[in-house]
Amino acid sequence: MNKKLGIIGGMGPKATSVFMEKIINHTSAEKDQDHIDIVILNHATLPDRTECILNETPELFLQAIQPDIELLETAGVANIAIPCNTSHYFYKDMQKMTHINIIHMVQETTMFIEQSFGSGSKVAILATDGTIESGVYERACLTNNLIPFIPDTELQKKIMGIIYRIKSDVTYKGQELDDIIIDLINREQCNCIILGCTELSTVQLSNVAQSYCIDPMNILVEQSIIQSGKQVKGSLNKSSILNT
Repeated sequence: MNKKLGIIGGMGPKATSVFMEKIINHTSAEKDQDHIDIVILNHATLPDRTECILNETPELFLQAIQPDIELLETAGVANIAIPCNTSHYFYKDMQKMTHINIIHMVQETTMFIEQSFGSGSKVAILATDGTIESGVYERACLTNNLIPFIPDTELQKKIMGIIYRIKSDVTYKGQELDDIIIDLINREQCNCIILGCTELSTVQLSNVAQSYCIDPMNILVEQSIIQSGKQVKGSLNKSSILNT
C-alpha cells in the first residue's frame, strides 16, 4: 500500500534536496508508479532553530511550522518526515498539533545505534549549538544505554563553523570534518559518530571517516520508505549509512 509522505524541509534546502534524492534512490521500484507519493514543503524561511532554542523563543518556530503541518493534513499524508535534527527539540509540541505520525529522527537513530553497536557504546554527537544545548541526542543516547560524548567549547565552535559554511557554500569539501571524526575515534575512543545536523549529511567524507559515522538522515530515509509501505533498496545500515 502506498502511503503518501509529507516532508517539511528547507532546513536547509540542500539537505532537503539530498533527502529527497536518497528516498528515490533507495526505494525498491521498477516504474514511476512504484515510488512514494510525496508532498514537499521547502520552507526555507522557517526561523533558525538554534536561535529559537538558545533565545528561549520556541513559539516563533512552532507558530511558523503549524500551517505546514495543517497543509500536510489537508494533503492527506500518512506520515511526516522533517530532515532537520535541531527541529526535533520541538517534537512533542509538533506532534500535539496533528494526528499524523511525525517520524522521530532522533529516537530512530539512537535505537539503531544501540542495536548495531551494543549497549555502552561511546557515541560522539556532532550537531548545531541548538541541538547540543537542547540535549535531545544526549537524552536519547542515555535512554538507549549509550554513552554520549559532547564536544568541548573549542570543538563545538569548529563544528558550527563547518555547518554554516556548508549552508553558504554547497560545494564545501569535508577535510576539516574528516579530521575531527578521525580524532574523535583515535583520541576519544568513540565507537561511532552521529552526524547530527543534516548539513553534515551533504559532505563527502573519506572511506575511513564514513565507516564510523551514523547519519540520522539515512535513518529517516529508511523509516520514511518503510512507513510509506515500500521496501528499502540497497544497504542503509552501519558503515554504509553514509553519503550514498
